Amino acid sequence: MTEIEGSKLKLMVVDDEPDNLDLLYRTFRRDFDVYQANHALSALEILDKEGEMAVIISDQRMPEMNGTEFLSRTVERFPDTIRILLTGFTDVEDLVDAINSGQVFKYITKPWNPQRLKALVEQATDTYRLVKKRTQELRRALRRESLFNAVTTAIRESLDYDSMLQKIVATIGETFETTCCFLRPVEGDCLIPDVFSYQAPYFNALTDTFDPSSLIEKVLATRQYQLTQGTDEGNPCHQLVVPLSYQQQLLAVLALYQKGQDHSWQHEDIELIAGVAEQAALALSQAKLYQRLQEKQHQIRAELEVARQIQNNLLRQSLPDIKGAKVQACCYAAREVGGDFFEVFVHPKGDLWIAVGDVSGKGVPAALFMASAISVLRRELSQETPAAPNIVMQNLNYAMSDDLISNNCFITLVLACYTPSTKELVYANAGHIYPLLWSSTTGLEQPQYLKVRSVPLGILPKWQAQSGNLVLNSNDILLLTSDGITEAMVSNSVFKCNNTEDNGQVSSRSMLNQDGLWQLLQQQPKPLYLSDLLTRIQANSPVQEDDQTILSLEVL
Repeated sequence: MTEIEGSKLKLMVVDDEPDNLDLLYRTFRRDFDVYQANHALSALEILDKEGEMAVIISDQRMPEMNGTEFLSRTVERFPDTIRILLTGFTDVEDLVDAINSGQVFKYITKPWNPQRLKALVEQATDTYRLVKKRTQELRRALRRESLFNAVTTAIRESLDYDSMLQKIVATIGETFETTCCFLRPVEGDCLIPDVFSYQAPYFNALTDTFDPSSLIEKVLATRQYQLTQGTDEGNPCHQLVVPLSYQQQLLAVLALYQKGQDHSWQHEDIELIAGVAEQAALALSQAKLYQRLQEKQHQIRAELEVARQIQNNLLRQSLPDIKGAKVQACCYAAREVGGDFFEVFVHPKGDLWIAVGDVSGKGVPAALFMASAISVLRRELSQETPAAPNIVMQNLNYAMSDDLISNNCFITLVLACYTPSTKELVYANAGHIYPLLWSSTTGLEQPQYLKVRSVPLGILPKWQAQSGNLVLNSNDILLLTSDGITEAMVSNSVFKCNNTEDNGQVSSRSMLNQDGLWQLLQQQPKPLYLSDLLTRIQANSPVQEDDQTILSLEVL
């Protein structure tokens, strides 16, 4: 039972007529603590001294200050008080003003019926009790929400698991004005050595003693909070230990100590602390999971870094010097590892083999197929007399098609064989982007696209296609790229276009495509450096969404 429900409520009667004042007092003195005032100013003084009244009954017509003005002055200070107005007149404007400015519950005209007035006051007290009950519930809810928000904010601002524990114990300690409190993590139903504590500025660790070991043992055994009261040097002290559990797993114990307070934690406070402990336990569980994930991710990143180095070493670290030709190549994975690759191989008989390939997908699966493709390709090219490019493609598809088809993967690849003595180029294309061919000495509007092409490797069990043949001339440049280059989303400014919005900013980004790549190639200074070209593309593309590989063969 609350204080409001268990004691007499306070009632004030205000009237400048002594007979009315005495009648009102005698009517309600048995049920209420009645305060009398014969004018409004005296009533305000009583309110200053005694505080909130449950009900105020005021006459309307009084000297110095009427009832409406008096009641309106009590609204801001005592919003929960129920106000009743007595009037000998039925002036509509006065009543409207009283109801609007004074928040009057009811008005009664003089002379009044005592039974009706008593019934009205009883109704007013019921309303007051309900308002106070709802107000208290609202305050408790707001306090709970405020504390939960404070703990949530502390958790979100934590950089790691340890800082989260420290912020939780500090927030709870400050909110409940504890002398000191600490939090001990638990693993396997055993306390671990780490201690996270909070203490009030006045707490003296040398003279004040706080040893909740026995309570902690009970909490570990029962999973229920434990509360004790005692004295320390003549001062009352209270200890409370609360478990932090999530899904029946004890994660930590929270111990609170309060010294010098006559009253221990109320049941409402303990419920609130237990609720916060439950919220904190959920956060700790998630933090532990996050910490384990971070450790796992760190391990994965370390392993991927090793994989990246291994994959990078699979590609040619240095390109051969070839009489009458110059080869350049660059390959950048979108992730730690990728599916793009290139190959530059000089056969002992003098032929130069070049290739650019792209395994579908990204990441580790693509990288594994990429490693297999390079291995099989180098085995084919290392034969004493390598087969024609289209036959090499057939052999590569034969070796890898089963694995590719079963994993819903495929490989696009362009493979070319250049004979420096005759300047003959023979190539085969398995679904890859058309190679570009142009002369660095003539100002062509468009390059020549080598369009002999078949399906990617891994689509069909048997791959068949014809090879393309042509003879290169001095100053010719052959360019092979992956779709990570041609599908890069670049700013339109890279093409020096004039399409702008009203604010003068570049209107949009667009896919580079082979036409855009050709425009960039025309803008590049001579001689052509692929590293500079790729740097320009990446600088105008905010995110590298795919592996990017580019290779060029220039006939000198």
